Amino acid sequence: MKNILVTGGAGFIGSNFVHYLLAQHEACRVVVYDKLTYAGNLDNLRPAQDNPRYAFVRGDICRREDVAAAVRAHNIDTIVNFAAETHVDRSIMDPDAFIQTSVYGTYTLLEVAREFGLERYHQISTDEVYGHVPAGHSSKESDPLIPRSPYAASKASADLLVNAYHVTYGLPTTITRGSNNIGPYQYPEKAVPLFATNAIDRLPLPVYGDGRQMREYQYVGDHCEAIDLVLRRGQVGETYNVGTGVEVENLAMIDILLDTLDRPLSLIRHVTDRPGHDRRYSLDIGKITALGWEPAHTPEEAIALTARWYRDNEWWWRKIKSGEFQQYYEAQYGERLRTAAPLN
Repeated sequence: MKNILVTGGAGFIGSNFVHYLLAQHEACRVVVYDKLTYAGNLDNLRPAQDNPRYAFVRGDICRREDVAAAVRAHNIDTIVNFAAETHVDRSIMDPDAFIQTSVYGTYTLLEVAREFGLERYHQISTDEVYGHVPAGHSSKESDPLIPRSPYAASKASADLLVNAYHVTYGLPTTITRGSNNIGPYQYPEKAVPLFATNAIDRLPLPVYGDGRQMREYQYVGDHCEAIDLVLRRGQVGETYNVGTGVEVENLAMIDILLDTLDRPLSLIRHVTDRPGHDRRYSLDIGKITALGWEPAHTPEEAIALTARWYRDNEWWWRKIKSGEFQQYYEAQYGERLRTAAPLN
């Protein structure tokens, strides 16, 4: 794997993966292919812009001829697909883009990978494809997919397509399903960067429902290391869960974040919950730890590291939290916050 096309590489996890590859593999060339939608940001790739082993192509993964042209021009042998609409709340408000990008876009990439006989196609998926996980159980890769939001359904559909292309056409594929990633460059619609940036400005933190939802918060750098390991040592045709194996209540996450930023718990506002909100995710990560990987950061360390990054990098997020973001924030949280009671 020498010439890797990272689709969605200007987004959160994708950009972190680009930096990881360039730092860890001196023989590797990385081409980012990204449409630059609202969450795609060239600032995320600023540390790589002068690296001779990096190139950027602006394009839509739904346009097969454009993807094929990039693969041909850069002699690509591997595709790692991060490209997706990723925010559950937006998928509830407007699911169309999620179906287009995650389902049709994945189909297009698979067709190009098959056409050019690529060495590997790797799909970035999510623990949300398993749906709500009852207490006492952790999701295994062989568990049924029971998505409960348009976002999760679009990702589950993509996973099924990837598996079908491996079985039907013999395409060398792998899939990783990650838990909640946090870290640098995450668009501040997601809970941790939203709460961190609101807390920095002493604004209310809109917490869905009772805030007792359980998540595995993992540091994005750990996730990138796991993806790289699966690319190089994972078994073709297989899926690997990537998480921490440790669950954290959302209220506990907020407590760590506020403590790190020296802000009071009184900023918390419990607001009307998200429709169909999954109460708990939990991953069995035994399959990937058997390859020799384990997370380097605890969830508590990941939350604190992330909070400090947003505290120290206002240049990155202040210009984002304006314009379109403000319209989204008002549509999503405006009425919820106006009718919420302060924390006693």
